[in-house]
Amino acid sequence: MKLALIGGGGVRAPLFVQAALRRAGRIGLDEICLMDVDARQLELAGTLCQELARREGVATRITTATDAATALGGADYVITTIRPGGTDGRIADERIALDIGVLGQETTGAGGFAMALRSIPAILDYARLMADLCPDAWLINFTNPAGLVTQALRDEGFERVVGICDSANGAQRAVARWAGVPDETVITELFGLNHLSFTRSATVDGRDLLPDALADDDFLDGSVQRVFEHEVVRRHGMWLNEYLYYFYYAEKAVAAASGASRGEEIKAMNARLLPRLEAANDAGAALDLYFDYERERSGSYMRGASQNGAGANGHSADDGEGYAGVALDVIEALSGGKRVRTGLNVPNAGAIEDLRDEDVVEVSCHVDACGIQPVHFGPMPERQSYLVKSVKNYERLTVEAIRRRDRLLAVDALVAHPLVLSYSRARPLVDGYLEAHAAYTGEWA
Repeated sequence: MKLALIGGGGVRAPLFVQAALRRAGRIGLDEICLMDVDARQLELAGTLCQELARREGVATRITTATDAATALGGADYVITTIRPGGTDGRIADERIALDIGVLGQETTGAGGFAMALRSIPAILDYARLMADLCPDAWLINFTNPAGLVTQALRDEGFERVVGICDSANGAQRAVARWAGVPDETVITELFGLNHLSFTRSATVDGRDLLPDALADDDFLDGSVQRVFEHEVVRRHGMWLNEYLYYFYYAEKAVAAASGASRGEEIKAMNARLLPRLEAANDAGAALDLYFDYERERSGSYMRGASQNGAGANGHSADDGEGYAGVALDVIEALSGGKRVRTGLNVPNAGAIEDLRDEDVVEVSCHVDACGIQPVHFGPMPERQSYLVKSVKNYERLTVEAIRRRDRLLAVDALVAHPLVLSYSRARPLVDGYLEAHAAYTGEWA
């Protein structure tokens, strides 16, 4: 089996490779090809990943390529985790939004829209190459905003595509730890959209443990639910995706971002990391430096989200192997391993009754050698459905606007988003983003 990691020079690539190498024997993994357009970062990532392979004692080859055709040729699975425009693009997204008084977070609201402007055309180009070079391969997308990118791919007719997110299965992992049982014994009901999902139940041996877990202050404070007030979680009676913080505490999120933005924090951390890696005496020392960086980065995740002075303080406790674990579970199941149930971004196909069949949703799915099948959920509860439906309308408009390069439709899309809701904000946002990212967006009408 050959895996191609598009965006393989990214700072999270070694985490994916480490997880993949630990499953190499089970999935028959012969090669991991790291592909990136940034040759400097790709060389550093390749060195780290080759050291990981040496430590794991596996025969899997770690190769690198700056040419997409080399990476995609003969690939069985392709994981896309790219950031067109780099960290500077992310910073521009955040600052343009904050100057207008709205959130610029890279997946939610105006920042997610700006990221989609750059991500969707780039991922579609890779998908078209795949159609020529590895037509039977699965594309597993982690590029943000994951739901929008997956929707655009499906709308263009690419069927062997699935979107993944490491927060989709947060309730399963948290309840499993709380109950002291293996993750796979907890059966959850997930519904919604990427970074806007809810978990209605978490069942073990036929008993729903979620109500008791949500009633436990220690459970809430020991998981990412700590970004919400206890009362808010309990009024919903569900596990809330942590990114709902940006909707339910919108003005606090904007205020918290008024200092150094998340993009600026990451840029500063990366600026310290890369020279240290280059100056390291050997690959082993470089790898130790890298893991120190990852602990710092994880510990600063959603640090500005707080209730009663207690911030989120990282998410490593909830995410297991992160996006790598989700992707590898899917790969293993599709390749003939054991059937898994996991939260994925897939076409709705009737799973959520009050959304369209072609809508990409985040929902519990069964995965095996026959493919990916969403689990029927039924109609959404009213308290949650209004927000899901509003944001899905924004997503439909955004994908169409990017396809047509239609400026006015893009304004309509942002007006439809609950975190914008104003032509006087949407117009300058669209104009600002198209100007800032003209090298990636091309000419718009």
